[in-house]
Amino acid sequence: MELEVRHLRVLCAIADHGSLHRAARQLGVAQPSLSTQLRRIEHALGGQLFLRTRAGCRPTPLGHAVLSRARPLVAELTSLVTEARAAAARAAGGTRLRIGATASRALPGWLRRLRTRAPRTEPTLQMDASANCLLRLVAAGRLDMAFVHEVEGSPLRIPAGLCVRVLVEREPQFVSLAADHPAAALPEVRLADLAGDRWMVDSTVDGEWDALCRVLREAGLDSDMLHGDYLTAYSLAATGEVVTVSQPTARPRAELAIRPLQGDPIGVRLLLAARTESELDLAYVELEESYWEAAHQSPAYQTWLNRAGTHPRATPRPARVPQTSHTDTHTDTPRRRRPIPVGP
Repeated sequence: MELEVRHLRVLCAIADHGSLHRAARQLGVAQPSLSTQLRRIEHALGGQLFLRTRAGCRPTPLGHAVLSRARPLVAELTSLVTEARAAAARAAGGTRLRIGATASRALPGWLRRLRTRAPRTEPTLQMDASANCLLRLVAAGRLDMAFVHEVEGSPLRIPAGLCVRVLVEREPQFVSLAADHPAAALPEVRLADLAGDRWMVDSTVDGEWDALCRVLREAGLDSDMLHGDYLTAYSLAATGEVVTVSQPTARPRAELAIRPLQGDPIGVRLLLAARTESELDLAYVELEESYWEAAHQSPAYQTWLNRAGTHPRATPRPARVPQTSHTDTHTDTPRRRRPIPVGP
């Protein structure tokens, strides 16, 4: 087998994630297939590159030597491909944007605005529940930008070199529950009003499971927690089987109510990330307009915004997140946190 750049990407992914399972997920392949590929690479190079233990994978001395040469090659090729694609898009009379995103009601309006503006922009969209996964794809040059949310208390692992702009410093998370639930008659729901309910949360959303567990614990509740994707969660919430965390921009249905939680105990920060500030400038304004359009189409969020005195025109202009470390993010001013209610 001749060694190719794709094989070097495999080695870098395994080293970065420390696990064949996590590397396979990031590369979009099955773990058995990745294991087979690694064995072939090691056979081609004549030695073991990683030690496999129950705790994961770590490079051998040979692995470290290969990785020290592989990383610059992968980075250089990624840069070459990115620049070539941008040049090709400009030559074709438009801009091609590869966008990644976690779920948001702002996405349809964002894509529509990008497609109809001048000069023409043709976006493609890749969805993922994991914000960290999308950020890694941007850093690797496989996406141009990513619109993600960061759950309060669970900072995202922002790769070095990415530029990050804050869209919303703190978006409150609401609750979805059956329209005939007793708490649905309230304009604002206390966690104590949901003491007898089971919660369903998508544990693949970075930080969300931990955030809800922490909030319920600090409120003195020992609620049952179920794993499930949010499409399933909303369906079950409509029948009264569960309640679930909801973005405030979600629209109610006849059988489903969306309500704010008293004290706003769960919050997220909305971020747009790219490799350069100029790339952020290509799409930030359209995203901002689309987000507030979606916000004002949600009755519960509109009421919350009016009460909080928040309006899109009053939103600070693009804030930037300084890259102080590989694994931590900060804003220039302390984040404002609302108190978590304790007890009923």
